[in-house]
Amino acid sequence: MMKKARLLILASLFVLVFGGAMSVIAQDRVAGPITTAIRERGSLICGVNKSVRGFGFQNPDTGDFEGFDIDFCRAVAVAILGDPTAVDFRPLNADQRQAAIQTGEIDLMVRNTTWTASRDVDWGAIFGPTNFYDGQGVMTRVDLGVSSIAELDGTTMCVQSGTTTELNITDYISSNGLDIELAVFQDADATWEAYIQGRCESWTTDKSGLAAYRIGNAENPGDHVILPETISKEPLGPLSPQSDPQFAEIVAWTVYGLIQAEESGITSANIDEFLMKEGEAPEEYSRRVSPATQRLLGQNGNVGGGYFTLKPDFMVDVIRAVGNYGEIYERNLAPLGLTRAGSLNDLWTRGGLLYSPPFR
Repeated sequence: MMKKARLLILASLFVLVFGGAMSVIAQDRVAGPITTAIRERGSLICGVNKSVRGFGFQNPDTGDFEGFDIDFCRAVAVAILGDPTAVDFRPLNADQRQAAIQTGEIDLMVRNTTWTASRDVDWGAIFGPTNFYDGQGVMTRVDLGVSSIAELDGTTMCVQSGTTTELNITDYISSNGLDIELAVFQDADATWEAYIQGRCESWTTDKSGLAAYRIGNAENPGDHVILPETISKEPLGPLSPQSDPQFAEIVAWTVYGLIQAEESGITSANIDEFLMKEGEAPEEYSRRVSPATQRLLGQNGNVGGGYFTLKPDFMVDVIRAVGNYGEIYERNLAPLGLTRAGSLNDLWTRGGLLYSPPFR
């Protein structure tokens, strides 16, 4: 009995000391320069696209920005400022992205940008978690009757300049011995217009972009077909300057939180069911809500966002404002015909690649 009592005392002391140490560690976190500037300014400056429906699109009727990438900008704004509207959206074309990151023109970029080694280093960027796994494809007209890229031999293909898309298709044409002439244009809209005007028989970009333009811009979407080949890996996600790793942590764990919320079944509609109720005893709360969910939502004394100089329950505000990952996907990308079930963009528990490290 004496031995058991001593063990219990030691265990209690360990919890007290270790728990206290964790609390001090969280309290001692210092906000980085970008996080501090956002708080002083009262808004997040987010570099985005304005012409790709479903991802980053400025509604011509309202002027509002909409899309998958836009919602991730809003999520970070909520994490830091508690306000999904506290975002200054900066439209960027592909050639402007590097300078925007390097000069500090923007705090964050969420703009169909592929994670590559050169961008990691030469741009001086910190890439956050991949939030959409894409791949490059080719679209052409149904009436051409082709079913593969090889059958486009001897034709012209439109492509956007300053992108991995241009480099990938150049490599593909060369390695497959094809005679395809590339017509290069500055931005996605110009590339699409050239294709529609018949200046090229096909055009190439990420398959998600092809789907977005076919659904949102084509007069008759059925006149165009996306060929089956996927010629590259295009992991897309947020990125920020290397000058503030602490801000990059906020971005990363906000994305992870949205993914974990979906895995845990937490939505914008039911989140109150997972929160500690007024007057609820800790042991009672712990019987109905898992420890992992308590940590994610910063409940029951868990540090949560304190690790990142945020409110412990910052993810509660984020989920309320934008929903979980699945809600964001269904709202923005499902209408494009981008089926999620069975794709790389499904949760790891359903055979996809979306996976959050533990909130511990």
